[in-house]
Amino acid sequence: MWHEILFRVLSIINYIVLIIIAVPIVLQVMFILFGFLPKKKWKKSSKKGRIAYLIPAHNEADVIYGTVKAVFDGQEYPKELFDVYVVAHNCTDNTAELAQKAGAKVLVLNDPDPAHRMALYPLKHGVQHLIGLTGEEAYDFIVHLDADNRINPEFSSLMNDAYQAGVDFARPYEGALNGTQNFYTKASAMMYAFDSRYGSRVRERLHLAAHVNGSGAMMSVRMLKETGGYDCETMCDDAEFNMKRMFDGHKGHYVEDAVVYEDMPSSYKDTLNRNKRMGSGASGLFKKNAGKLWGHFFRTGDFSFLEVYFLFSLSLLNVLLCVWLPLYYIYHFIYCGFAGWGGMELAMQPPEYYQAMIWNTIFAAVGIAVGLFLLFGYVQGIFLALSDYKKLGAKRRRELAGTVLGFPAFLILYGITLLVGACSKPSWGKVARNVPPPQSQK
Repeated sequence: MWHEILFRVLSIINYIVLIIIAVPIVLQVMFILFGFLPKKKWKKSSKKGRIAYLIPAHNEADVIYGTVKAVFDGQEYPKELFDVYVVAHNCTDNTAELAQKAGAKVLVLNDPDPAHRMALYPLKHGVQHLIGLTGEEAYDFIVHLDADNRINPEFSSLMNDAYQAGVDFARPYEGALNGTQNFYTKASAMMYAFDSRYGSRVRERLHLAAHVNGSGAMMSVRMLKETGGYDCETMCDDAEFNMKRMFDGHKGHYVEDAVVYEDMPSSYKDTLNRNKRMGSGASGLFKKNAGKLWGHFFRTGDFSFLEVYFLFSLSLLNVLLCVWLPLYYIYHFIYCGFAGWGGMELAMQPPEYYQAMIWNTIFAAVGIAVGLFLLFGYVQGIFLALSDYKKLGAKRRRELAGTVLGFPAFLILYGITLLVGACSKPSWGKVARNVPPPQSQK
């Protein structure tokens, strides 16, 4: 019968979809299984480079003073060898004045183009200024920070050790400032910690390129001069920059003991907005560069390109996860129900076949879901809560107990919000800051 043929065709398509989805998920499982590998430690260097911390800021008066002050006061590094630069981008408040008061060198960028209301333009402006400095004013490497970040005291020294070892491009561990504030901050902090503790460590130990994106990224001036500066164009500029450097032959590395603490989104709205930007940017990059990633893999034999390909493919695979799978399995159960018990005319298989298929599907789905939830939601969550709780913004391990229990629910929310981003063109809006300004700023 025609409907049996249709069922078989759609079943085969679904098996193909499941295989496509399984490949990147298996890679994430491998990160957990290889998480026991020891972290990479960079040899301590007696040679000290000059560092420029670069902070793009648009109306960040609430936090900029404290961020700049924390860098100057908190680093265990010769103060004469690092500076903080703040690019005041279209500010209508006193961001520039407060940054200067805290000790920063301020670059003012007034750009009326509404299409340039993104962080990449002040970053591009700041990088271009810094790589143009010469003589005693020149710097060895630049570290990008956001206006609300904090870094651990050893950050400068650790990044310098990597730079002196020949590293041009590196990322730190991404921790959380407000990881215990509420469900959203706890779950977001856990997601970032997963990529740092598992993904980034395993990539470094297996000699795969690190994903250098986001706050705390270290970029050598020699690399930036070679590549023409911060040559990005999209909303997902940090991931774009990372991919371009891979194509150039610059391998990103991971400096795990260097920690940047970020302000995590504390509401559904902020979580949605952040993930929409990530989903939109990642899907755009994937569509544009998927072929190039495969091409570079075949030319170089470097599995880093395939690993990046499969990771970014998740931005589009969310469509399959959130659209195809629900629609297919609704059809699957309805059809098998009628075929098994509804007295439908069948020519290819008896009713008992479809009855058994329903139960087999239920058992397989429950087994996979429970397995993935246990592994991603609970096993790695418990491990992170026990070992990395301080980097997640907690003072005691038990503060993250609720996070571990609710983390699988956040994974579902995370996938849905990334899907919305992949199917939309989100704007770059102001995010709520959860870090209160220090008293000395007032």
